Amino acid sequence: MRTTNRIRRLFRPHPFGVLGRTTPLSDNWGYDRGRPIDRFYIDAFLGEHRNDIQGKALEVKENLYVDRYGTRVEQCDVLDRDAENPKATIVADLSAADALPAELFDCIVLTQTLQYVPDVRAAIQNVKEALRVGGVLLATVPGVARADEDPKGPSLWTFTAEGCKTLFDEEFGATNTAIRSYGNVLSAIAFVSGMAEQELRRAELAVHDVRFPVIVAVRAVRA
Repeated sequence: MRTTNRIRRLFRPHPFGVLGRTTPLSDNWGYDRGRPIDRFYIDAFLGEHRNDIQGKALEVKENLYVDRYGTRVEQCDVLDRDAENPKATIVADLSAADALPAELFDCIVLTQTLQYVPDVRAAIQNVKEALRVGGVLLATVPGVARADEDPKGPSLWTFTAEGCKTLFDEEFGATNTAIRSYGNVLSAIAFVSGMAEQELRRAELAVHDVRFPVIVAVRAVRA
């Protein structure tokens, strides 16, 4: 039987086709092949909640998504712990005490950030306290990732929808949070392998299976 299997492997192509390899197709998440798959899902989530992005807003690193999806935005601050970021208007560690001004923002857009924060609970508490009453947090976190993506600031965590429910319900309350995952086993495999959004069909990207999240998205309101 073993001999038969070896012969089959010699004459049949690898069942995984382009993914039949031990190194990723792209070392930068598919940017060199198109748009990374997680960005497709982030855009889908923020597009669904564009009406929440208004008033005084806050985003991390740059105001990319606030500019893209904001409606009636009066002002957008940019948070970064790197003082050399010329776009940063607030320089602080998200998990540090008093990192953010209290009760200032109507919306905080926090995409793919919490995986780099050692104290996730402290960061979520700080974000909540920075929101005005009725203010909205729109956050995304990775469901899949690569280890030591950046040696200077590696990813520390990946998340599931149930894990996010535990974290955000604890701070915002269960009735004020809505959590969902985006992705499926195919898009998760494609994402970590470095394939781009353009290499999958829309019908394949549109299937969402909570067991295989590419990202988990959170909408939380400060009561």
